[in-house]
Amino acid sequence: MEMPFDALSDVSDEALLVLYANGDPAAARALTLRLAPRVLAVATRMLSDRAEAEDVTQEAMLRLWRVAPDWRQGEARVSTWLYRVVCNLCTDRLRGRRRRASTTLDDAPEPCDAAPGVEAAMIEGDRMRALDAALAALPERQRQAVVLRHLEGLSNPEIAEVMQVGVEAVESLTARGKRALAALLAGQRAELGYGEG
Repeated sequence: MEMPFDALSDVSDEALLVLYANGDPAAARALTLRLAPRVLAVATRMLSDRAEAEDVTQEAMLRLWRVAPDWRQGEARVSTWLYRVVCNLCTDRLRGRRRRASTTLDDAPEPCDAAPGVEAAMIEGDRMRALDAALAALPERQRQAVVLRHLEGLSNPEIAEVMQVGVEAVESLTARGKRALAALLAGQRAELGYGEG
């Protein structure tokens, strides 16, 4: 039986997945609208390639739909499981890139939204490209930890579950990643419109 779409906004991810497994297409729509943008953001940050990130998002969501009938509530949060799948898919793609060696990590960014002024849009675009390039230069595990913590807002215990490491390892990876980002971006403050400092 399909629940009204409006009634699903307060339903947990886990309950939506169970509803979908029981044949409710509105639950799948609600879960997709809730999770796909977050998954796409993580994949985009990790891969620095919007098209590849969209492919990863689609694959991750397909895997979620495949496990829905066998989902065991209480073992893991849906979002945590999905982040783990996305991180693994991104890692596989990054390793494939290294093997092919013809693809670079600093692909052209998406065009900026025209809403802000042209100068502000250009500065923001430069900042995002600098951040993406610096993130791409980090080791994979540090990049994952930094993206999940500081760009997606996950807690250290959630990241530990996604990355299948201890909380202390997450803290170490995040700290090393932040230090490496600071070093990579050092000297670019004025160039990126932050003035002297």
